[in-house]
Amino acid sequence: MQKIISGSAQIFAQNDIDTDLIIPAKYLTTSDSVELAAHALEAIDGEKLKSVENPIVVAGKNFGCGSSREHAVWALAGTGVVAVIAESFARIFFRNSVNFGLSTFVIPDASKKFAEGDAIEIDSKNSKIKNLTQKTELKFEPLPRFLNEIVEAGGLLNQI
Repeated sequence: MQKIISGSAQIFAQNDIDTDLIIPAKYLTTSDSVELAAHALEAIDGEKLKSVENPIVVAGKNFGCGSSREHAVWALAGTGVVAVIAESFARIFFRNSVNFGLSTFVIPDASKKFAEGDAIEIDSKNSKIKNLTQKTELKFEPLPRFLNEIVEAGGLLNQI
């Protein structure tokens, strides 16, 4: 199973953050995650992702809806995002995350259970997320084993 993921909560509380908000179409001329990272979530507040080490995005419902662009996952990974916690994910974003090795976790009312900058520790083996700042613990539904193995390998290409 995956090791412990630690980071700092970066709150994007609204619902329906689509792939065009994650990375606008005008930047899709590259697949370089570092170049894409410069514009990740810029329409909302992408600067906060660049100001912390190991950011963990915490979002509302239907995160990553919209187009099927893999660039959205690449842009987040390029900023150093180590995981995304949301109330729900668009299916294509979720699968792109698995394929690229970006950890995603579904937590009901996620954006209400964390505050900006909270220290988070995710234990995927035991399906627990600890909010070290607030001293709370949340359980999540684990990924099926075959999907978790892809994420652990760093993505589908690495697994193959």
